[in-house]
Amino acid sequence: MAKDYPIPAGFLECETEVKKSRFIARVAPVSNRDDVRGYVDQAHLDHPDARHVCWAYQIGRPGAAAEAAMNDAGEPSGTAGKPILNVIQHKDMGDVLVIVIRYFGGIKLGAGGLVRAYAGAAESVLSQVGRVIQPALEDLDVDMGFADEQSLRHWCQQHSAQVDEVGYGASVSATVRVPVDALDLFTAFCDAHKIRYSKKQ
Repeated sequence: MAKDYPIPAGFLECETEVKKSRFIARVAPVSNRDDVRGYVDQAHLDHPDARHVCWAYQIGRPGAAAEAAMNDAGEPSGTAGKPILNVIQHKDMGDVLVIVIRYFGGIKLGAGGLVRAYAGAAESVLSQVGRVIQPALEDLDVDMGFADEQSLRHWCQQHSAQVDEVGYGASVSATVRVPVDALDLFTAFCDAHKIRYSKKQ
């Protein structure tokens, strides 16, 4: 059975400096790749002159994340995204994105220095951000008629469920993340609307 887990309480930014390089770390709660893309795109807009915009995230429960990814964004392989992700994984926090924006200060840090700097920036922002508890969610694959999509979205808004990965073909398919304590209500809703659903594999 899925369990509740902590997630970041909101967006937070803090800055560190290592040998004249500025490292601006941001943390934000995310529930899907679109959220991640939005925050990363915003970081590029906010800091168009930054040398690197590196990031890592994990979605789902810590220790059993449904999805995780990282990006070195031009830094030597393994010196930015991986240390950020390592810090995230040690923080026992899910649904979390950390972005570290670097302005190069003219002094090369070397591979070990970069790893320490990116890990340090991630550590500083993650240790300052508040935590809230995310109720355990069950991922379900849903298949429905086009007329039912709006009703489903409305139900999800009312019950703290999330609609992800919507696809349109002969019918509408989607992944729905439903709080475990609302599964019986979701089942009743789907049965009433003749919506097909199954546990995500």
